[in-house]
Amino acid sequence: MKKNISQNDSSKNSNKTKRRQPERIQKLLAQAGVGSRRQVEKWIIEGTIHVNGEVAKLGDKITTRDVVKLRGKPVKLAGKLDVDTQVLIYHKPTGEIVSKRDPEGRPSVFKRLPRLKMGRWIAVGRLDLNTQGLLMFTNDGELANKLMHPSQQIDREYAVRVMGTITHDMLDRLVNGVELDDGIARFEDVHESGGEGVNRWFHVVVAEGRNRVVRRLWESQGCKVSRLIRVRYGTVFLPPGLPAGQHQLLDKKEVAALKSLMTD
Repeated sequence: MKKNISQNDSSKNSNKTKRRQPERIQKLLAQAGVGSRRQVEKWIIEGTIHVNGEVAKLGDKITTRDVVKLRGKPVKLAGKLDVDTQVLIYHKPTGEIVSKRDPEGRPSVFKRLPRLKMGRWIAVGRLDLNTQGLLMFTNDGELANKLMHPSQQIDREYAVRVMGTITHDMLDRLVNGVELDDGIARFEDVHESGGEGVNRWFHVVVAEGRNRVVRRLWESQGCKVSRLIRVRYGTVFLPPGLPAGQHQLLDKKEVAALKSLMTD
């Protein structure tokens, strides 16, 4: 019994030692749920992060013992790094923005989310104002960064209602790749799922989060998207019984499955 206790203590000390090793500011703050790595990098560039009284620079490394301030307010890291990863799924209705502040006063998805005792919710990507469906949030900024990073090539599936005359040649072009104003984009998969005439439903899959990419791909073929719903992100599906404006937490197995998609 004493041997087991000694091993556990040794393991705890090892973990603490590992945690005290210097890490890049954006990585450590992301792990603590302060923001996504991309957001933290933006704050550093803007000069709003200070470490031990000095303006932080990209490439600087810190530990949990350093005094970090964001816009003049202290950022506590040690306790936040011990918090379990949580992932929340939200059924976003149309008309809500994925931002905490809006000069126009439009409703925000963040107003609907439960409060966290430690850290904050970070949105995994975005959905535009007129798009509804699956939106994920996590308190782990490093996980959020990986889930959004283009190198991960994570599938996003959408149900989309399209107005226009759809041909097989058009669908072939959409799968093989279309030149948009910011580069070539394509559907990984597309299949019809109902409707008649010029108003038909399709399910499409993209492996990137480029702004309005699903709408722009259809528009490149002279078609108009009249409704767009995200139904899947990686291994996570929008539950059919989850009403718009409601949310639910993933269990530990679902979070582990999501993390298993990540590559270093």
